[in-house]
Amino acid sequence: MHFKKTTFKNGLRLITAPMKDTNTVTVIVAVAAGSKYETKRINGLSHFLEHMFFKGTKKRSKTKDIAEALDSVGGEYNAFTSQENTAYFAKVDKEHINLAVDVVSDIFLNSKLDAKEIEKERGVILQEINMYEDTPMLLVQEEFEHLLYGDQPAGWRVIGTKENIARVERKNFIAYIKNLYTARNTVVCVAGNFGKKGESGVIGEIRGVFAKMRRGNENKMLKTAEKQTKPQLKIKHKKTDQVHLVLGFREYNFFHPNRFTMALLANILGGTMSSRLFLSVREKSGLAYYVSASSEEYSDCGYFSVRAGVDTDRAKIEKTVKIILREIRGVRDRGVNGRELQKAKDNLRGKMALSLESSDEVASYLAGQEIARREIKKPEEILAMIDKVGKNDILRVAKDIFVNSKLNLALIGPIEDKRFLERILKINN
Repeated sequence: MHFKKTTFKNGLRLITAPMKDTNTVTVIVAVAAGSKYETKRINGLSHFLEHMFFKGTKKRSKTKDIAEALDSVGGEYNAFTSQENTAYFAKVDKEHINLAVDVVSDIFLNSKLDAKEIEKERGVILQEINMYEDTPMLLVQEEFEHLLYGDQPAGWRVIGTKENIARVERKNFIAYIKNLYTARNTVVCVAGNFGKKGESGVIGEIRGVFAKMRRGNENKMLKTAEKQTKPQLKIKHKKTDQVHLVLGFREYNFFHPNRFTMALLANILGGTMSSRLFLSVREKSGLAYYVSASSEEYSDCGYFSVRAGVDTDRAKIEKTVKIILREIRGVRDRGVNGRELQKAKDNLRGKMALSLESSDEVASYLAGQEIARREIKKPEEILAMIDKVGKNDILRVAKDIFVNSKLNLALIGPIEDKRFLERILKINN
């Protein structure tokens, strides 16, 4: 993968990644501003602001004008907000690179934040909150993070609360942009076929568009506090046809070298249809339609989790939890064999290759690393670190992570009595 990093005088960072064998180009603008940068009173503002950037600019006064500009050339465009960053992007045919740069930079730099549009968008976001409340498969992940981190930014919902969405004002958006949407905290990435413009032309255009953006200071988050001494359980009672659960453990942050070992552990336990948990929970026991494992790392914290949807019958819930704990305990106590470890490495290598075939995927890969780390590791560097992980590393990390003092379980479903789960929620012998 070829890419070039250019840092402008105001601190904005541009990543250019020419890809001559594609007919598309993607422009993404990411900023280090997400729910972890909020106070409790304005929790949800980062996501609300993301919506407002599509509600009109000085040049394109209405939502329709923004949408039509990219719809007319078959472009794909969207935005997302996470705990630690927000990003806006457009992917178009290479012939329309100028349009993609113009539209994405326009909404990022020139949004009007019209008071009437803010009022209308409140209703949209309140319905989005309702949608998540009616989607327990997604909601349970947020309940799990709240169980882990409690009443601090890492434990709050990215989308915020209904109370906050109902009361935020235009002045809150203006202050938030002034404090956080600055050049020093912004990364622009352009990946794909640059056509006649060439890489130097792209760099020149981005420099001109963002030249007047205020430098600002580096954004700072409140450090996540973690304290746990025994297994924790949280049940959100809801009338559902299925119980959705997340069972997991606190682990390392994004910068920790053990995160590559955790990626392999998650793959071995529940990353594929031939993984230990998929075979034991679904194929052998018939207890769940979906079951998977993953590791999630942020800048100052992280967790390993297993997700599953099971029957509301108490005996089947208990059996599922016991099987999950048994499989995790097996890896911790006996490790993995060489063939299983190599299969996981080959799987991650193949997934990375597949995930970097298109311009939008490359742009996301590069911008995501730069906004999080202020440096970028090439795919081959990451794969080299994964290849270095041995069976002893798997065993060492499993023994460190899979302990009672890091064990957590969150469920959503029609569960009244949690005592049967409290009795079995332990990983230590």
